[in-house]
Amino acid sequence: MALKVGDRAPEFSLPDTNGNIVTLSSLKGSRVVLYFYPRDNTPGCTKEACGFRDNYAQFQAKNTLIFGISTDDAKSHQKFTQKFDLPFPLLTDADGQVATAYESYGLKKFMGKEYVGVFRNTFVIDAEGNIEKIYLGVKAELHPAQVLADI
Repeated sequence: MALKVGDRAPEFSLPDTNGNIVTLSSLKGSRVVLYFYPRDNTPGCTKEACGFRDNYAQFQAKNTLIFGISTDDAKSHQKFTQKFDLPFPLLTDADGQVATAYESYGLKKFMGKEYVGVFRNTFVIDAEGNIEKIYLGVKAELHPAQVLADI
């Protein structure tokens, strides 16, 4: 992995479920958790999103913003957000460019088939815009509590 702790986090601008553009540089002053996930409404992704939801108040108390990023469209994100009452924005990275910049998009294998998709990785970005922590290939269910404990 070329990205490492201490590096400047790659800049991005992505739409949230309401069409608002979220730009990393505009979040300066807050710690940011970017978690990349493969698909809305799948078992692992649901566990991970709900884990961040269940710990959301504690993240807020630590001046930490949370953003989930996948290649799903806004309509899918809206349904997922409403179904599980997610209090944080999900961002649409339709072409995988941001996931690629964060080395979280590429060739995957499932049941003997290869395809291109999003890897389950998380990046914690400090208030100055530098990568503070990197989690690769995380276990969805336990991951949000681990991130909270680390910050």
